Amino acid sequence: MDEAVSHLWSMRALYALLAVFILFLHLLPLNTQPDRWPFPEILIAVTFAWVLRRPDYVPTLLVAAVMLLADLLLQRPPGLLAALVILGTSYLRSAATGMRDAGFVGEWISVGVVITAIFLANRVALSLFSVEQSAVGPVVIQLVLTIIAYPAIVMLSQSVFGVRRISAADASTVGSRA
Repeated sequence: MDEAVSHLWSMRALYALLAVFILFLHLLPLNTQPDRWPFPEILIAVTFAWVLRRPDYVPTLLVAAVMLLADLLLQRPPGLLAALVILGTSYLRSAATGMRDAGFVGEWISVGVVITAIFLANRVALSLFSVEQSAVGPVVIQLVLTIIAYPAIVMLSQSVFGVRRISAADASTVGSRA
């Protein structure tokens, strides 16, 4: 039991370190010219991939802390995108058991719909409060690139970090432990 608990906490720490690394790469000034293509929201895609595979690795408070840190570091309105991602992860957590039967294409479509809803809700909320926003074109490109990047992130999470979909037998033990 101690080994399972230490593995759980090490995977949570790995998620947090991975999030900090993604944010570091996002903030790193690699080029002084403006980007032609917006950077996809890799952090959201990683979070969704991990939530659908192993929800115990990414508890809600950890996702909230990581996304709030991202909001602050990337100079977005603090808490808005974090709250929307929390809503998205909550939906995906509740739908994860049904997606096991749907296969990867069904999962990808569901994640694409959730990411689209997050991007739209973010735009609407910023519009309601008259916050200056970037043009619609780059936001749509970022949305499409994030959805396109999702399968690669899932493959990377499974092959490099060992975040595989939880089996039905393991699901009952994980639920009782939390």
